[in-house]
Amino acid sequence: MDVDIHTGGLAAVKADALAVPLLQGHAPLRELDELLDGQLTELREGGEIKGKPGELTVLHHLPALGVRRLLLIGVGQTLDDEMVFRFAGHAARAARRRGLLHLALHLPGKEGGDARLALEGVVTAGYQTDAYKAKPEDKYIKKITLSGLSGAPKSLAAEAHRGIAAGEGVNLGRELVNTPSNLLGPEEFAARARTEGEAYGIAVDVLDRAALEALGAGALLGVAQGSARPPRMVRLTWAPPAAPAEPRLWLVGKGVTFDSGGITLKPGKGMEKMKYDMAGAATVLGAIVAIARLEVPLRVTALLGLVENMPSGSAQRPGDIVTALNGRTIEVNNTDAEGRMVLADALSYAVREGATHLVDAATLTGAVSVALGDINVGLMTNDDAMADRVIAAGRTAGERFWRLPMDTEYLEAMRGDMADLKNISGNRKAGTITAGKFLEQFVDGRPWAHIDIAGTAWDDKGQPWRSKGSSGIAVRTLVRLAERWTES
Repeated sequence: MDVDIHTGGLAAVKADALAVPLLQGHAPLRELDELLDGQLTELREGGEIKGKPGELTVLHHLPALGVRRLLLIGVGQTLDDEMVFRFAGHAARAARRRGLLHLALHLPGKEGGDARLALEGVVTAGYQTDAYKAKPEDKYIKKITLSGLSGAPKSLAAEAHRGIAAGEGVNLGRELVNTPSNLLGPEEFAARARTEGEAYGIAVDVLDRAALEALGAGALLGVAQGSARPPRMVRLTWAPPAAPAEPRLWLVGKGVTFDSGGITLKPGKGMEKMKYDMAGAATVLGAIVAIARLEVPLRVTALLGLVENMPSGSAQRPGDIVTALNGRTIEVNNTDAEGRMVLADALSYAVREGATHLVDAATLTGAVSVALGDINVGLMTNDDAMADRVIAAGRTAGERFWRLPMDTEYLEAMRGDMADLKNISGNRKAGTITAGKFLEQFVDGRPWAHIDIAGTAWDDKGQPWRSKGSSGIAVRTLVRLAERWTES
């Protein structure tokens, strides 16, 4: 995708389409209204345009402009970081549907970081879910012109290209999440991770079942034992020469490529969506690929715990006791509480291998959807500074995180009767938090954050700025987390 920066007036913009944000309760952009002989004021006073989020008005016949179509897109009360991303994505999807493949985005008064957000929006909007149809769509935005931004064109262009790298990291994760489980098991996921990592100078190490047995990863292996598809753990290390020896940030992802629930079988309705249960692993893979492409001067490792959770004659049973990699024993009271078992060993491995800071991402609990819906990502942590880092990184990406309490008392529900821990509390109280307290037992006191994306990683309906299916949530936040770490 070509990107250029336009520094002149709107009349001189040349493109197939020009997209302009409309603020709710504000007068239309004066320069544009004058070029259109007051048409915008007329539309606003007539109630035809209001600036509500998601509103789209398309104008034709524009003799005073150098574009074929004008896209007026409502952004609500303010064009903040989240709305810049959504505005650009909405514009890209609207333009592409109409075959308008050179798109100009007008961002009046915005700065370099907004160029990045805009390109992230455009790139993620370009991802489609029709790869398995006989005739997938072949219309893609080919050129973007950015108008109205303040700053040097060279630096703005650099930020825009950073947005492309981050956006493509999001789309990598979305593609994997949307891939059907018959085509993407642990082995196939590991192979794709190797290909993507090595393409960008990331060191990749794949641990097979024998290696996991040698490590003593009994929690992860217990989940995997019911499937004919063998487990994998994939370690991807970005260690640029300019990076200091510490910190060593590890991004750990739950990668259950299909979750039937095991012997504790899930209901049939909606089970087809359980291909998305590897969204945590897809998220951290997309993030580290983008981190490497951006050459972030920080040591970052992504760790993917990859299993399939299936019922069979060899499957783990409720009541089994397993020993995790760090030596803690766990009563398996529900085989559908499997993600925390996978992460228990993955987090323990990261600690053993020298992680100084950890972030894990997982579609871990249905309870997080009850608590936060599909608006905020659940955040649990043992460290205030880690909470601040994640929330701040999310804010600059336009992604929202809500910190949940982690009081010591929440652990009581996870203490085992016949083992150190149990993998589910046995009641419906604070299910997201008790799962977080379980994971905390495997980080050995390291600064750690757990993000539960179960409520936000899948979009049933789609949005004006993205297609339905995988949302790609948290990839851009994790990339910014690594980038901002080097600035602090």
